[in-house]
Amino acid sequence: MPGHTPQIRLIQVIESVWPEDKTVESIGIAVAGPLNPNEGLIQKSPNLPEFDEFRIVEYLEDHFNTTVLLGNDANLAALGEWKYGAGRGHQDLIYLTISTGIGSGVISGGKLLLGARGMAAELGHVTIIPDGPICSCGKSGHLEAFASGTAIAKWVQAEIEKGAKSIVAHDQQITAKGIAIAAKKGDALSVAAFKRAGDVLGIAIVNFLHIFNPTIIIFGGGVSKSIDLFLPYIKKAIDQHVFAQGYSEDLVLTTAALGDDAGLLGALALARHAY
Repeated sequence: MPGHTPQIRLIQVIESVWPEDKTVESIGIAVAGPLNPNEGLIQKSPNLPEFDEFRIVEYLEDHFNTTVLLGNDANLAALGEWKYGAGRGHQDLIYLTISTGIGSGVISGGKLLLGARGMAAELGHVTIIPDGPICSCGKSGHLEAFASGTAIAKWVQAEIEKGAKSIVAHDQQITAKGIAIAAKKGDALSVAAFKRAGDVLGIAIVNFLHIFNPTIIIFGGGVSKSIDLFLPYIKKAIDQHVFAQGYSEDLVLTTAALGDDAGLLGALALARHAY
């Protein structure tokens, strides 16, 4: 349909749930990728390039004549888990969503950490090994390049192509979910894939403990459903590398309580100014 752009479809989606008998005081939006919430600007959309450099807040405020607030999807998932999910009662937490990539959000001292331009807490793109594998962003050695679902699948694929034996079928699409199923059946290569991811993730988490000193780390995303496969390696890395026991003492490591609704409820909290 001519003119049926993603921007217009967004308007239509919001209009489809707009209440007829109530006043909407504000709209909260969760968006993937780098953005500037202070300026209401999506800088780069990894899934919808039509939204690159798009001032979404101004666009929606003009159309709906109400306040619009913008946040990174992982930041808002952290906010949602803090306000309504696994993070309730904590004032310092880290949320890591492990899926095709690794997103994150940090609550520090009872506040969502945003930084000068709203771009803080991109923990999936911290550099673990400078000459490591290429990340989805094009840089080398980021955490996401080792421990995301995509990275786990790429490593297993590469090992099979080198001749490694596995019940994971080489002639089928290799996914982190399939590797998790194989690992639970005792497939050595699949077990090694989750150990590799857990080792690196654990080292990264030690750094996060030293920087943010949280009381809880919450794992979300599809790969977190297989947390039993890599959590022991995370705990071992923490025990081996933490600077002082106070960083890990009584630290809670848990999975998200809100599932796919974490970002949605975080957007609600944002719209309510409940942060």
